Amino acid sequence: MLDWSEPSAAARHAPPSFLNPEAGADQTGLGAIDRHGGRVSVDEKRMINCRADVNQLLPLKYKWAWEKYLAGCNNHWMPTEVSMQPDIALWKSRDGLTEDERRAIRRNLGFFAASESLVANNIVLAIYRHLTNPECRQYLLRQSFEEAVHTHTFQYIVESLGLDEGELFNMYREVPSVTDKAAWALKHTQHLDDPDFRTGTPEADQAFLRDLVAFYVIFEGMWFYTGFAQILSLGRRNKMVGIAEQYQYILRDESIHLNFGIDVINQIRIENPDLWTDAFQEQIRAMIRTAAELEAAYGRDTMPRGFLGLNAALCETYMHFIANRRCAQLGLSRVFDETENPFPWMSEAMDLKKEKNFFETRVIEYQNGGALNWE
Repeated sequence: MLDWSEPSAAARHAPPSFLNPEAGADQTGLGAIDRHGGRVSVDEKRMINCRADVNQLLPLKYKWAWEKYLAGCNNHWMPTEVSMQPDIALWKSRDGLTEDERRAIRRNLGFFAASESLVANNIVLAIYRHLTNPECRQYLLRQSFEEAVHTHTFQYIVESLGLDEGELFNMYREVPSVTDKAAWALKHTQHLDDPDFRTGTPEADQAFLRDLVAFYVIFEGMWFYTGFAQILSLGRRNKMVGIAEQYQYILRDESIHLNFGIDVINQIRIENPDLWTDAFQEQIRAMIRTAAELEAAYGRDTMPRGFLGLNAALCETYMHFIANRRCAQLGLSRVFDETENPFPWMSEAMDLKKEKNFFETRVIEYQNGGALNWE
């Protein structure tokens, strides 16, 4: 039976549990209730390895995490609200799309269909488990739902266009340029297979930090952007406008995911400066460089000849621009020569120097409970 009586004065003024070596180390929130535990204070909260009660949302310490949760709620949308009729007619038309455009669309759908599931698995099985802060976990719950919506989006598109679902959803195991990216990402979550993995040592904490970089900065913050540019380029020419509209909403979601992940990584850096060694920084820079190279290979595969206004060389330049931007956001020196954004029209969707500018087509219509404020 739970004890709802007022805690004693000693309990109310007990030393912070994360400073007490005798305190319980449960980080799941599912352990036995400490009937004599002191009330959680803001100073007790930490991003990782925190022994304070993770079930107590208040008092908030990281208000930015709560604000991103609210922003995600305000951004709610569902793919079935977007009409696919123009896309269906164009896809079935003999001369509506070139073979290069069709190839790019199929590769896009194949990569994204599996990628959203990979990201969701990482959130649920790794990040949520080891991120010991309740307001951050609250956002992760919202992000998990958004990943489900994104997977739903690709199911809706595949079904609407009458595409081969086996081909699209199994592409990450059949197309080398897609497989290479998925395999690289999974390598950075290999501890998922180890039920005994725990943070709490410099080696384990760095492994977790690498996982955050791999999925937030690279998977969501780099690898999705070639696909966004390809589909939104078609949308600008009034082609596949239904898919383009849905990609706009996904881009809006992913921009918040990216910002959240970078905030988490930088907060962990602040609280654990011993992890951010020169050697570790070079590891991260090497990861970002390798990721950009894999994305360039993917661009060449999806667009062997390119189409109007877009080709693999431009996408590679774009990826260098983004990679340098991600390095700057993590306080790292750039990995490529300084370059300009080759797709200035993408600023309508998202200005990479101000990660929070989005399309203004139907954003307002999807706000619930208040106006968005990205400043």
